[in-house]
Amino acid sequence: MAWFREAKFGLFIHWGLYSQTAGEWKGHPVQGGEHFMLYERIPLKEYARIADDFNPVGFDAKAWVKAAKRAGMKYIVYTTKHHDGFAMYRSACSDYNIVKCTPFGRDPLKELAEACKEEGIRLGLYYSLGRDWEDPDVPTNWPVKAGRSNTWDYPDEDAKQLPRYLERKVKPQLRELLTNYGEIAILWFDTFEMVNKQQSAELRELIHSLQPGCLINNRIGNGMGDYVVMEQKLSTGIIKRPWEACMTMGRNWGYNKFDTDYKKPDVMIRHLVDVVSKGGNLLLNIGPNQLGRFPELTKPGLDAFHDWLKRNGESIYAVSPWHVYGEALTDAVENVEQKAFHDAEYDGTPKEVVPDVRYTRKGNTVFAIVRHSAEKSFLLRSFAGKTEGIHEVTLLENGKSVDWKATEDGLRIEGIRRSHSFPIYVLKVEYL
Repeated sequence: MAWFREAKFGLFIHWGLYSQTAGEWKGHPVQGGEHFMLYERIPLKEYARIADDFNPVGFDAKAWVKAAKRAGMKYIVYTTKHHDGFAMYRSACSDYNIVKCTPFGRDPLKELAEACKEEGIRLGLYYSLGRDWEDPDVPTNWPVKAGRSNTWDYPDEDAKQLPRYLERKVKPQLRELLTNYGEIAILWFDTFEMVNKQQSAELRELIHSLQPGCLINNRIGNGMGDYVVMEQKLSTGIIKRPWEACMTMGRNWGYNKFDTDYKKPDVMIRHLVDVVSKGGNLLLNIGPNQLGRFPELTKPGLDAFHDWLKRNGESIYAVSPWHVYGEALTDAVENVEQKAFHDAEYDGTPKEVVPDVRYTRKGNTVFAIVRHSAEKSFLLRSFAGKTEGIHEVTLLENGKSVDWKATEDGLRIEGIRRSHSFPIYVLKVEYL
């Protein structure tokens, strides 16, 4: 887990046939985002015809990877097969794939793997495990029996035999993915649904027989994963075991032309800081468009991450949580939405910004990451009883000394001389 715990920041890519339709079906905005085949109950033969027009001539793997690297991301997780069952790589065991079915005719995963290797970015692969609307043998049980199954093409839910699907499609495709594309850092499973403990164990054994160093997220099911995933929400406290928060920049995972409500750059950096202070990684999603390009609305966020991490990355990469994850600087409280999880379009992350501090630690240094406070003087109460041995406090963004005083109540900060106006900055507190 060493590289994963140090990386802290990755790029999630949701790209598939749903990107071609861009959130529209037969003249109306779709229900269910990238899950619209299910929500609109589109017959497989009709849905598959989307591939006839899918020709992402703007796809440039090197541009994707360079953009991720510039933004400070250390790994990429690419969607090889989403719930619609369409493989976004050359699959020998299923003709339902981008090489065979589209005029594009190229294997984007091959190009992406080469670009990642060239740039030193680790490559992970998303794979929808317990949902596949192309295959006749995939029953589901969320939120009710058959709730996420293709029952319009394959109506007899009780006749579906999951083992047949696992042997016919899942295992052969995992062998392809772990054999044909070099080193794979992560297998990022989604929605294990009806997969049982023995089946999860068999998949784990298969993966490690081909690539012993490949990490597996907990959505392989049945407690067989190496780390925990938290989707579209933040943790309420420090989590000691390895974990990752995955979240969208906009409202949808896949490209949707109607989705213009993207998170502000300072809010996304706020989320990164929060996740890292609690011991996790942030996997931030982009849905490339039908041409294979990142939407223009992703640029402000990517640029902001580049600028902020260039100055403050020392407080993020290869750090650990401190004795507390943070503290408030006012009585205001961040409101985390408590609505029920919905896998098509859901976002439970905070939208407000309140003045507070998050902490990370590396060796004899504690980083106090101040979020959205314009105050020049304040007390950091989490340092109460922990001020002995402090010899210097500086601004990480410019190295300038900060006036400070150790008190019984904590660490009093007296003078902040900033070089940048971005509303999140870092105090570097160094101990002898």
